Amino acid sequence: MSVRVVGIGTALPPHAYAQAEVKAIMQRWVGGERRVDRLLERVYAHSGIERRHSVVADFGPDGPDGEGAGLFLERGDDVFARPSTGTRNARYGEFAPPLLERAARRALAAAPAALRERVSHVITVSCTGFQAPGVDDHLVRSLGLAADTERYHLGFMGCYAVFPALRMARAFCLADPEAVVLIASVELCTLHLDPSREIDSILSTSVFADGAAAAVVSAVDADTAGAARPALELLASSTTLTQQGKSDMAWTIGDHGFEMVLTSYVPRVLEAEAAVSVAPLLRAGGIDLGDVDTWAVHPGGRAILDKVEQGLRLEGGMLDASRAVLAEAGNMSSASVLFVLERLVGGRCDDHALSAERPAPLAPGALVAALAFGPGLTVDAALLRVGDSVS
Repeated sequence: MSVRVVGIGTALPPHAYAQAEVKAIMQRWVGGERRVDRLLERVYAHSGIERRHSVVADFGPDGPDGEGAGLFLERGDDVFARPSTGTRNARYGEFAPPLLERAARRALAAAPAALRERVSHVITVSCTGFQAPGVDDHLVRSLGLAADTERYHLGFMGCYAVFPALRMARAFCLADPEAVVLIASVELCTLHLDPSREIDSILSTSVFADGAAAAVVSAVDADTAGAARPALELLASSTTLTQQGKSDMAWTIGDHGFEMVLTSYVPRVLEAEAAVSVAPLLRAGGIDLGDVDTWAVHPGGRAILDKVEQGLRLEGGMLDASRAVLAEAGNMSSASVLFVLERLVGGRCDDHALSAERPAPLAPGALVAALAFGPGLTVDAALLRVGDSVS
């Protein structure tokens, strides 16, 4: 039985900030020391990011929305406030559901028409906020799904969490050939901004952004009528804990937001561990590294992509889709890899697109290895095959 990703949809929040704008803001807030100023210049100049997006309006030319206070700034004031975790999480409850709904509707619209009304399972993914009833409940109600739709939530796992969701979806479809699973990820990383002069803070502040992505997964052999793009067959998956780096990436709950630990050693760890970490995936798929036609690597940052490319000894251009997503949208945690897969099948998020040019889809039969990493260090991967082009 063939289980396929038959539709992908993505969404970005309304506020887009050029990387140069963010750097200038950070220089005002934490700069002033030669060491810090040089670090900010180097980190932002080599980030590989042109623009990021946020649900927070504070940093635009008009400042906070409305007449009152923003999340981080008072109107007309450039002094950074440190809102409580509760205040930040309340904004998550306000902004996450509609952004996720938009991505989910786009994923369903991209799927074959025969499957759009048959969603049997919903798996939501997020590590940047909590609420109950949650975003899973919101999707079922807002999309008009059946009240008995099965709902699951993968929370606080980090940037790799879409991969466990794909494994769950595949298992559901193998157990029930009529299942149609909607995976939906929303990450509002910028709600947890808490700038300081520590290098971990400067690194994380330079890359993280907000976004949502969704995918429809099914084994139903439906007519492709209405499908926007080729399907991706899920062939195999793997998960691995690296031998080093446990303390170099972490995500904890603090009094002033969720706190990210992201050290400069992470790219080096991934370079050293990349080949070992993807070996289980290659074995599960019965292929060699050279059989992979292209890669969908989580765009965690330019240095991470560079070091993974070197660790796997990939040819130039293999990570072009990942680099494009990084440039256009930054690191959106778990949602990011679905943005990359969308590009590989010829799609692209049209919200704030930097170019009108649409990427060319991969040829039918092409093998895609997808890869992401998170606290642990955890390396999760999936092997996918591009289906026939949609006529």
